Amino acid sequence: MTANRSDNFGLIKTLVDAHTMGVHAAASLIRDCGYQVFISPQNVEDAMNRISAESAQKIVVDWIVENNISRIGFSYRLDPDNAVELLGRLIYTLQKNGLYGNPEAKIKSIFFAGLTPACERVDKEYQNRVTTLRGGESAEETLLLIGIPAEDIPKQIKEGCQYDKQLLKFGEDIIRKGNYIFMRAPERNLYKEFGTSKDTLELRVDNNYQGGFQPIIRAHSGPYSAEMSRKACLKEYQDWCRQLANSGYLDVLSIGSSQLSQSNFGENWSGKPNGGGVPVNSEAEYVDIWQAARPMLVRTYSGTKNVQKMAEIYERTINISWHALSLWWFNELDGRGPNALYDNLKEHIDTIQYISTTGKPVETNVSHHFAFRGADDITYILSGYLAAKTAKKYGTKTFVLQNMLNTPRSTWGIQDLAKGRTLLKLVKELEDDSFRVLLQNRAGLDYFKPDLDTAKIQLASVTAMMDDIDPLNEYSPDIIHVVSYCEALFLATPDILDDSIKITRAALKEYRQLKKCGLTPDVMTDEIRNRQYELENACRVIIKAMEEYIPDLYSPKGLYLAFVAGWLPTPELWSDSDEFIYAKNWGTKMANGSVVLCDHNLMVSTDYRIHRCVGNLEEAKYILKHKYNVD
Repeated sequence: MTANRSDNFGLIKTLVDAHTMGVHAAASLIRDCGYQVFISPQNVEDAMNRISAESAQKIVVDWIVENNISRIGFSYRLDPDNAVELLGRLIYTLQKNGLYGNPEAKIKSIFFAGLTPACERVDKEYQNRVTTLRGGESAEETLLLIGIPAEDIPKQIKEGCQYDKQLLKFGEDIIRKGNYIFMRAPERNLYKEFGTSKDTLELRVDNNYQGGFQPIIRAHSGPYSAEMSRKACLKEYQDWCRQLANSGYLDVLSIGSSQLSQSNFGENWSGKPNGGGVPVNSEAEYVDIWQAARPMLVRTYSGTKNVQKMAEIYERTINISWHALSLWWFNELDGRGPNALYDNLKEHIDTIQYISTTGKPVETNVSHHFAFRGADDITYILSGYLAAKTAKKYGTKTFVLQNMLNTPRSTWGIQDLAKGRTLLKLVKELEDDSFRVLLQNRAGLDYFKPDLDTAKIQLASVTAMMDDIDPLNEYSPDIIHVVSYCEALFLATPDILDDSIKITRAALKEYRQLKKCGLTPDVMTDEIRNRQYELENACRVIIKAMEEYIPDLYSPKGLYLAFVAGWLPTPELWSDSDEFIYAKNWGTKMANGSVVLCDHNLMVSTDYRIHRCVGNLEEAKYILKHKYNVD
């Protein structure tokens, strides 16, 4: 049943589920269509956690009645069993109170957003009376699924999604034709260091420029089974490495090491959960992986403590092709490591200085981690620029700029182009004779739908978008990080990983041929240019203000103050520490397929943003002095 303008939408989640960006993105879309939307307040979210209690049911029902809600969306992206149980209790509560289940009832429709197993059970149990959203739906798809009439969807949403529709059609053609299946491994220019301990990323890239350029392909691999012993897991992974090396499709193997490998390397793991990933716990085991993976280049995660020590280990065991550091992340801030924030920044910058003595490249995994936590597009760009300039200051000669598309997945493609181009332009301006930037594009972490055929189409389409970030440069991107099409369902085996690379290479080849014939979408439109100008101008003004007001910005102290004073907003940060209150005390929302900063749901100007952060600096300095004894 389609909605009409008299309908009010109510979006509910539980207090325990911290995934809020999807709820706010959906609310923004619905409001853009002219409908009133209410998002569950904290007391309602808490009541949903205990909906079996009558007192909790009353809280939920009162909220629905008071706000005259007639269409309800429930989001739960944690345990599927809990999701189905909570949804069932919500529906029972509504039926018991006469709000749902008959033609005269107040609630006209219910829709549910969750993980695939939960959605499958909901579909089966409610026989499609409850609409399910599994993730990966476009803005227009989402609105149609929840009952918004097509005529109520604004022109800018339909046109904003047009580029994405064109790319998906391209992806459909690639997969329908099936020619990618016959893609052979690329002919590589074999230089004398190829596959040896003296091989480097720069050598691999520079030799790849000769004889018909194709981007370097990097992929992540990290199987683990709790039913196998640690030694058996390592043996299986070495077999995977040999298989990938022999097939020849992959250039750079990223070892998906376990959390324990990153946090407790070389220690006794007895009684500690592995948490998934390859359970490497000795230098000899890393050497074995490198030997099995040759002639591929090899890299892995940095440590979450003893960061420099781990970097040294990677140098002497796997000849790590480049180091990836996270600066503000993988510590107490996000629960991924033991370091406090300032200590983490100091340890990472010390490690960058060490890496500069090896001559190896550095990648900073920061921008998308801000985006994961609700940051706006400007913060995505700012954090990437700050990290790049810091790496340069402390001696990095080659910088790998990772640009994650589709994050959040509701982002429109044209917004991704503007955001990616702005980040690339600002960081490229840092280049000189001693600092080189290599662009690495990748699909979003949760972009792919949990349907293998659809995900293959998405992989081909997002590859085309990667080629449109720097469309006039035939040597861009330098690196593509291939995310396998099965990632929404299960970890990729070597066969699926190779299959994903074939799709990527075939899509890129076909798209570039079509581009030469003028048969691809126009990606130099005024709309994209204007958004890029808007982002670039805001970033330049904010960077200038940060450099003016924060002493020694590109240092552990400066980067700490930038975060704690709120210059890099992260409204969905899980930490409840008062140390980060100014970083969290912002709002963001979707606007025309982009993420914008807001305060009480009102978009804020660049001047307001700067003024507020400058006002927080003295308190940030006070925290730094009294917690870390740093003046």
